[in-house]
Amino acid sequence: CKNSVTDMSISISFLKKFLTSIVFIATFGFATTINIPADYSTIQAGIDASSDGDTVLVAEGTYVENINYNGKNIVVGSLYLTTSDTSYISSTIIDGDETGSVVTFDSGENATAVLSGLTVINGYGGYGGGIFCNNSSPSLTNISVSGNSASNNGGGVYCYDYSNPTFTNVTISNNSAPTGIGGGVYCRIYSNPTFTNVTISNNSAMNGGGVYCYYYSNPTFTNVTISNNSVVNNGGGIFCVSSSPSLTNVTLTNNSCSYNGGGMYL
Repeated sequence: CKNSVTDMSISISFLKKFLTSIVFIATFGFATTINIPADYSTIQAGIDASSDGDTVLVAEGTYVENINYNGKNIVVGSLYLTTSDTSYISSTIIDGDETGSVVTFDSGENATAVLSGLTVINGYGGYGGGIFCNNSSPSLTNISVSGNSASNNGGGVYCYDYSNPTFTNVTISNNSAPTGIGGGVYCRIYSNPTFTNVTISNNSAMNGGGVYCYYYSNPTFTNVTISNNSVVNNGGGIFCVSSSPSLTNVTLTNNSCSYNGGGMYL
């Protein structure tokens, strides 16, 4: 029998679709969801078993551990990811047990490294009690960073050396750097985090109770409330040295200091 031009066109079209499907499967089809604690008892074990593009899905509960993404661009999150139920944020907790930073990004993670729908508490480190970012730019969404501390800088969040994380729908509260700087957030060396729909409140430090920016770090704040933060010295709300933060629809209220810049010290 003879093939018509139409038959050949259909065959070529089918072949193209088939090959496209193979490429799609090869590229995206191997992403895995790892369930905690069903598959692994700890979040870190799930991270260790994951590959780029995977999701570590955490059931509600309290997990006493300190986690490190170890350069993996993965999603770690609560059942908020699958349900959009915000109650999972407060009921899914990573407790650092005062043994180090609760969540660490220090191996070049990018914006596809995501932490979402969790509460980060009880971290204690020299730098970054709650979230530690060094030369990394992860995405943090719908999380609470509360009750963490640092002996030096960044009780809640520490951003260092070209770290540009994004924080969206985040609360950073009740963190401290009692003998250091940046009770809520510390930024240094060309680190430009972005904060959108964020509350930074009730944090404390020697300087920069809410936020401390140093050495050409220029964070962006949009729809942010910075309130009730306090310091021993200067900059109850925001303290900036050689830095120029961008503020859009930012509320600075009830921040306090002993010397200068209750709201902002530049």
